[in-house]
Formats: sequence, structure tokens, C-alpha cells
Amino acid sequence: MDEAFAEVTPRASIAAEAGRPGLLILRSFGKFFGLAGIRLGFALGASAEIDRLARWLGPWAVPGPAIETGIAALADRGWQDATRARLAADAARLTALLLTHGFADRGGTDLFRLVEHPQASVIWDRLGRAGILVRPFPDGPTLLRFGLPADEAGFARLAAALG
Repeated sequence: MDEAFAEVTPRASIAAEAGRPGLLILRSFGKFFGLAGIRLGFALGASAEIDRLARWLGPWAVPGPAIETGIAALADRGWQDATRARLAADAARLTALLLTHGFADRGGTDLFRLVEHPQASVIWDRLGRAGILVRPFPDGPTLLRFGLPADEAGFARLAAALG
């Protein structure tokens, strides 16, 4: 199970089931913690599953500073709680903005929103020309995925580009 987004919504995690035979849960620090550059993650599972993964991957050196950064990130519950609250507020704000511009919300996480619009390809092109990158879906031509704008200026820029 890929739980790359589980830190955003811990109640959606199945980590408590990690000892079940055949279940291997993969976590990373790239999404929620914003630490993609250190290429750090971990696996949860029964020892047989962890041993099988280790054999499959082979030796995997992880630098000490990356490990220490991961330990510190997991231990900082105050930062995690504050970040979850900020992300939830920003996701709600993004959803509201997109709805006012005719998009239909199709879900996502507090890191991104999946929306639908009949003119998705035209909007994708217009946003790209404005330097705003959103993810299109070739198999779903009416769908776009919007990441959260980074700050107030990002929200304003998106609102202007959509207007």
C-alpha cells in the first residue's frame, strides 16, 4: 500500500494493520514533509514482508543526515498538526476558488484537488502560458489536478489566470 499521502490525513492510514501477512506499507517524506530531495522513506510490515523487500531492493545506503532529518520530522508533532490545519484551510480555499470558476470537485487530498471542467484542455493551456502548472489526464480529458498555491500571491495569481 502506497501511503505517500498518509501524513496529510493520518486517519486514512492502515499502519495499524502493518503486521498482517502480505501487507507492505510504503511511506515517504516527499509529500507532506516537503523533503523529496533527501529521497527518504520507510516500509511497515510483518518481518517476512520487510525481509522480502530488503532482498528485492538490495543494499540501500541512506546518509546519516537524511535519517536524522526524518527522525526529527516524525517527532515534531506540533509542526505536523499546524501544517495539517494550514493545508486543510488552503485546500478548502482552493476548492472554493475552483468552484467559482465552474469546476466540479472530484476529490483529492489536502495537498491537491482533482476537478472536472468541460474546457479542461483550454484551461490547462491558458494556465500553462501564465506559468501555472496543473496536471492533465490524457485518459480523462475533462480532468485537471491543481496543487495548492504556495502563498497569498499564488492564490491571487491563480484567481487572475482563471478569471
